[in-house]
Amino acid sequence: MPQCRSWKTFLTMMHWSMSRQSSWVQLAGHQGNFQVSKGGEVLKLYSEVEANCLDCLMRDPLRPFVPQYHGLVTRGELCYIRLEDLLSGLKRPVIMDCKMGVRTYQEDELVKARVKAPLRSDMYQKMVKMDPSAPSAEEHAQRGVTKWRYLQWRDSISSTSTLGFRIEGIMVGVKAREGTALFMFIKTIRLIKYLFLSLKMRNNSNLNDALKNSPFFRTHEVIGSSLLFVHDHSKASVWMIDFGKTTPLPDSQELRHNVPWSEGSREDGYLIGLSSLVASLAQAISVASWQQEESCEEEQISP
Repeated sequence: MPQCRSWKTFLTMMHWSMSRQSSWVQLAGHQGNFQVSKGGEVLKLYSEVEANCLDCLMRDPLRPFVPQYHGLVTRGELCYIRLEDLLSGLKRPVIMDCKMGVRTYQEDELVKARVKAPLRSDMYQKMVKMDPSAPSAEEHAQRGVTKWRYLQWRDSISSTSTLGFRIEGIMVGVKAREGTALFMFIKTIRLIKYLFLSLKMRNNSNLNDALKNSPFFRTHEVIGSSLLFVHDHSKASVWMIDFGKTTPLPDSQELRHNVPWSEGSREDGYLIGLSSLVASLAQAISVASWQQEESCEEEQISP
């Protein structure tokens, strides 16, 4: 597979200081939304929605699974969210970004699209590049699609709509890859086990239990958020990131997160994706272990 040059939603790593060449900064999101910073922090372009979410999460049972939020800072004319650098102190980390939920668009986007939505030529070109037959005759004539149409189509051709999660990208060392196949770039049994164990346990906490006990999770529609897996030779962890499209529900309303979405329900299917991801990683461990045992047996038989 060729090395990925850029992603609209991407993972990349960079040196942020000549004085700390062994330290790396994790950037996840749209290109240009981040700046590097000293003191073990990453600066993300300000979003009122995300800042409000992070402020709430600092007092929620999900706190151990969310990057530390250090408030806001202004640089020039722009305001940034100050976040914990999740890669600080790690050496040649492996990273996997999993977009969670059965859809990546908000219900509000669907409503707006029906009224009036601008046509996006860039998203049309992406559709055509992947599948020339995907756009309708009208969209071909207009050479454009709405953002909602593109997101809905992208969800439908990936594991988002069927499994409730999709792999946005995997980074091994300094090489970044993109793709939707779960185990395309996972090379070793050790890495798979680390990913699985980091999902099940971190700081003696269980992510699944934390989600079920979280007032924030029950009362928010979680859209476009990711689980970020980080692993190096010594430790592994999993983090909830990207809350720019996570919105609170009307008063007294709560979501189950484990049922299919129907328009108006605002259900996001986050727990559907989590269950699928755990099952997929467990299956990967089983397959990889079997392959290793078979390889060892072949080596023993070989003269």
